[in-house]
Amino acid sequence: MADLLAIVEARLRSALGEPDARAAVTFLGTDRIEVLRFMEGDLVRYATLGMSAQSMTDPTAVVADPVRGPRAELVLTVRAGLAETDKVLRPLAVLAASPQVEGLVVAPGASLDVGDPLWPGAPFSSVLVAESGGLVEDLELDPPMDPVRFLPLLPMTPNEAAWKRVHGAAALQERWLARGTDLRDPRRTSVALD
Repeated sequence: MADLLAIVEARLRSALGEPDARAAVTFLGTDRIEVLRFMEGDLVRYATLGMSAQSMTDPTAVVADPVRGPRAELVLTVRAGLAETDKVLRPLAVLAASPQVEGLVVAPGASLDVGDPLWPGAPFSSVLVAESGGLVEDLELDPPMDPVRFLPLLPMTPNEAAWKRVHGAAALQERWLARGTDLRDPRRTSVALD
């Protein structure tokens, strides 16, 4: 799988440039997860590397297929210099390890919650998983392997996460769009949900 991760990292570099920092986290019983940081003007992007080493399997499946199944990496983009966002490395690694640890299949529209602020003072403890293919193109792999999808993460306040559970991901994204919400602002408040 080292070869696969080298190809995944190459795709990240071709889309985002050279990372200016990287950190690795290993959880008991899981593969190592790295988080790479990319700076682009006033934006900082954090991308996981290692989540795609294993395909995600349905937790109800009797046998896990080591080849077939969705593969993904996570990408978070925020405005630089407004908060201590570099502290998001461990929460991001926790989210990236969740398919191995909890048997989750991370897909667009899903909510992921770390239970604590994503970084010190952050008004967010959860994220909405958005559709892949925008910032970093999906990486096609040799059949029968599924492509690696680079899933953007959109931080949600607790109120937004609760509203999303009732109304759905599409409704929350429409609300953000209609209100002109800057989803990259690490200090933003909850969108009006009335």
